[in-house]
Amino acid sequence: MVSLAKGQTIRLEKSGGGALTRVTMGLGWDVRKAGGLSKFFGGGGGDVDLDASCLLFDRAGQLLDAVWFRQLRSQDGSIVHTGDNRTGAGDGDDEQIIVDLTALPANVVTLIFTVNSFTGDTFDRIENAYCRLVDATTNQELARFDLTGAGDHTGQLMARISRANGDWEMKAIGERTKGRTFHDLMPAITQHL
Repeated sequence: MVSLAKGQTIRLEKSGGGALTRVTMGLGWDVRKAGGLSKFFGGGGGDVDLDASCLLFDRAGQLLDAVWFRQLRSQDGSIVHTGDNRTGAGDGDDEQIIVDLTALPANVVTLIFTVNSFTGDTFDRIENAYCRLVDATTNQELARFDLTGAGDHTGQLMARISRANGDWEMKAIGERTKGRTFHDLMPAITQHL
């Protein structure tokens, strides 16, 4: 497993070599615990609903499809979102997006993974946030990127997976953004195509 830094790129391949066929992008987070008097001054309490999305782009940078909490499956069936977690409660991945790389249409060259707060909560209320890429056939974690970082942003561009000379590579983006859905993040997303 590789712990990625912002802007770092890795080739996606099985640990023993060879091409990956199915990957899972996992998103996990916890709600920051309110301490002391902060609960009396607007400093915490309640759940935080983060939403993971996967956007499919062609070579020209045109958005072809989107998988998110309002559409849990891509039109071609190659990408499936396992469902919307509205609390961040529990250990491990809170949301997952499963990608069958062999079933992606040939015109899909880039996948962008985003996270945003539909309710408008800022990342000041989040801790232990991460995204990770897992080989879905072996359940082996391939890469992890830390998303935690206090701030008044309500979204982040997590990662980009793109075709590169017949193989796939992943780049950790980590750009902070604002917006309730991926639609609001499109100006920032297009800069990473």
